[in-house]
Amino acid sequence: MYSLQFTSESTSNGIRERDFTLNGDSDLPGVPGVLWSPATGADRAPLVLMAHGGGNHKKHPAMSGRARLLVQGCGFHVAVLDAPGHGDRPRTAHDEAEIAELFRARAAGEPEGPIVVRYNAHLADLAVPEYRATLDALQELPEIGTDGPVGFWGINMGTAIGVPFVAAEPRVTAAVFGQHWPHVLAEQAKRITIPIEFDLQWDDEHISREEGLALFDAFASTEKSLHVNSGRHKELPRFEADSAVRFLARHLTRAS
Repeated sequence: MYSLQFTSESTSNGIRERDFTLNGDSDLPGVPGVLWSPATGADRAPLVLMAHGGGNHKKHPAMSGRARLLVQGCGFHVAVLDAPGHGDRPRTAHDEAEIAELFRARAAGEPEGPIVVRYNAHLADLAVPEYRATLDALQELPEIGTDGPVGFWGINMGTAIGVPFVAAEPRVTAAVFGQHWPHVLAEQAKRITIPIEFDLQWDDEHISREEGLALFDAFASTEKSLHVNSGRHKELPRFEADSAVRFLARHLTRAS
């Protein structure tokens, strides 16, 4: 039903980068993504799907940096899609209206949470089927296959997409989430039982401590770790990326 078409390829510092388009029927027209892999020795390596934050794109430095850690440090494959209305995907009238409302609330000093939660839930409804179709297509590649372990890593809007995706996708065996409100996501998190690592900023000006803890608590996983750091919403320490890589390597390598 869906096909993966590679559109460009390059290799640098031991990393093979391939842009692709996921083509499907009229409900899923041309979703752009990127796959990073080891330049050599990548046969049947684990796959990590990532989702970027709000306002960013598939090759944002946070995405390429995390991918580099996973590819060079672990020998994994890593794939990211542009979320609906982000990156190389056009914005709809709905996207424009929600973004304008967010900027209005921000300028007025009003809470951003209700708008972000609502908009991210809408984007997740669109993105989850795209991620499932992408996983189907990537597992058709001989270097990945259908029998290898799969992980997920998404913070902020990446969590809004990732929680419903992981809740619906039994092929994912470990996930890294964090920095999102529990509204909408808590009920879906109750269906997730795989190992979880969760990031929370103690001084987040948008997401209260109680809200962050409520989402962490909602996961049904018997193995879950809460990583709390002082600092505001955009001050998540970079060393948490190293921790997430160790977490994913531990679980995906053990599963392979």
